[in-house]
Amino acid sequence: MAFWLIVLVLLIIAAALLLVPVLRQPQRDLPEDRDRLNTRFYHQRLKELEQDEEQGVVAERQVMIEELQQNLLSDVPDAQAERAEPLNRWVLLPGVVILVLISVGFYLKTGGLAQVQGWNLVMSEMPSLRERVMNEDKQPLTMEEIARLGLGLRTELQTDPRNVADWVMLGRIGMALNNATTATQAFSHAYQLAPNEPEVALGYAEVLTRSNDPEDNKQAADMLGNMMARNHQDVRVLSLLAFNAFEQGDYKKAIGAWEMMLRVLPENDSRREVLKRSIEQAKAQSGEDNTQLSVTINLSPDVERQLPPTAVLVVSVTDGVAPIPVAVKQLPLGHFPVKVSLSDANAMMPERLLSAQKQVKVRARISRDGLANPQPGDWFGESAVMPYNKESQISLQIDHQVP
Repeated sequence: MAFWLIVLVLLIIAAALLLVPVLRQPQRDLPEDRDRLNTRFYHQRLKELEQDEEQGVVAERQVMIEELQQNLLSDVPDAQAERAEPLNRWVLLPGVVILVLISVGFYLKTGGLAQVQGWNLVMSEMPSLRERVMNEDKQPLTMEEIARLGLGLRTELQTDPRNVADWVMLGRIGMALNNATTATQAFSHAYQLAPNEPEVALGYAEVLTRSNDPEDNKQAADMLGNMMARNHQDVRVLSLLAFNAFEQGDYKKAIGAWEMMLRVLPENDSRREVLKRSIEQAKAQSGEDNTQLSVTINLSPDVERQLPPTAVLVVSVTDGVAPIPVAVKQLPLGHFPVKVSLSDANAMMPERLLSAQKQVKVRARISRDGLANPQPGDWFGESAVMPYNKESQISLQIDHQVP
């Protein structure tokens, strides 16, 4: 606002400096105009004298003509005195200077010169910015440098719009700058170019998960479900799936994903404590009482004596329809009968929790070599399909052997 006020004041001053000298120039009658007027008056008086003489009004016509000529000669202006002095050109110089200054200032303000210079600087820095962002040993970029890197990427993507890596980097920059629009659009472009690339799909799902639009959150959940089907032990996918489910109020699904992460992460991983607190928070918000399934497993003493000390007990629970287990628990072989408790912490997939089942079927198998798949000679037993609730207790007998 101040700039435009200054421009207005300077324009007024420049106009005054240009117009005032012109307006103050005195207005004089030109000598040529006075001569023409005197001549016209002289001829008119001659005609009047002729008419007066014909009518007998004037007797001394020649004397009056001489007198009229004498008056005409005495009224001839001095050409040298009457000549108008020309306007001095230096009087207009201040106004011209001010107009030039206004023009230059207006261009610098609105002509985008500073933006063009900034853009040229960014493009000259792009190689070093790329190197620093890709190399962890280099000095981290400041927020200003990250913004400049984003500007350079947008420029380069205009000429190379199929560069998936640059679209992903621009999306990450948008997330770092809390620019949801840039992040979403960049990852959307990358996902359209490479929908089967795990890093691209995961980044796009993360952006959609952080969106305030419920439709974006739903799309992210579908994408994460597809990624889980391909690799259900990917910690990054599990973490994002849990966060997505928690934000949408699906606490059971969030708990299942976090509990699966606990089974995947090493015992000494520092993230385990954070996951445990997250699980407790989700349980508190959902009112879940950690429903468990209690299973009592029996085995004849004769069979128990035949088992090697390295054998393990594998207990699996299905929904009684699909053969894929809902929950699985593996434990060292002990003395029978054995009582085993299963919960959502033993779920195979976060979207198929034990607590969500209406009916269950339990299978217990003794694996001689600890393999997940049944081997010839393994002993097993199964229960019937039974209704399931938080007070369910199932008892089964291991009395069959894999042929």
